Amino acid sequence: MIASIFYVGYLPIAPGTLGSLAALVPYYFISHSAIIMAAVILIVVVLGFITAGKVEKMFGEKDPGEIIIDEFSGMLISLYRIPPTMGYVVAGFILFRFFDIVKPRPIRDLEKLNGSLGVMSDDIIAGVYVNMILQLFYMFSILSRH
Repeated sequence: MIASIFYVGYLPIAPGTLGSLAALVPYYFISHSAIIMAAVILIVVVLGFITAGKVEKMFGEKDPGEIIIDEFSGMLISLYRIPPTMGYVVAGFILFRFFDIVKPRPIRDLEKLNGSLGVMSDDIIAGVYVNMILQLFYMFSILSRH
């Protein structure tokens, strides 16, 4: 239940995309507080590391599509301390899906790791990349106004 984000990962079409979209629900409610959002991200990442490897073993395959807590975590990381505007949220979603699908190095190398580390780390780093890009856009938008 946890690794599939309340069974969203079992939906037949684009589970990774749905996992990323599912992260927007809590983001809507917690984006106003950096402390609450950091706590939620930490909890979700820890739960992902606890559950993802176990679910992999249950399914007998590497990173089965039903595990979407990694995309959920990565999407939340992408939007951490980013203004909750439609433009930033859409840009964050598109960029995160891009990095999650294309997997530029070293993201691709991290995916090869075993167990929960392989499932979670590539999406965490993709989220960090996206967050850095969005932070730069935000910083330049502030500077351009002054």
